[in-house]
Amino acid sequence: MSSQIARLLRKQQTPAEKLLWRWLRGWRFSHFKFRRQHPIGHHVLDFYCCKARLNIELDSGGHNDPAQELRDKERDEFLKAQGILVLRFPNLSLLKNPDGVRLMICEALHERTSGQQQD
Repeated sequence: MSSQIARLLRKQQTPAEKLLWRWLRGWRFSHFKFRRQHPIGHHVLDFYCCKARLNIELDSGGHNDPAQELRDKERDEFLKAQGILVLRFPNLSLLKNPDGVRLMICEALHERTSGQQQD
């Protein structure tokens, strides 16, 4: 079921998701491999780097709804228990401040992999 949802989400990307995927795909971002709409458990992660155990979530306006905020919090706690760090950015933040978002992602990747042997 999660893989079917992931496939559907890949086809229905927002402009912010398309931009971020252009940065991340094909080892383009600091030589880290990312997976788009990657299923883990019963969750589908927006952009996941297995090596850094880092998930990047882009949130639309619907994530301001209290019920959605609760689901996001529960999901983030589940992922944290799995050793996965979640970086959350509103779509608008990515579009208005792409350099700031890129810097935060880069810093998180390098912090999470410092001391690991590079492939």
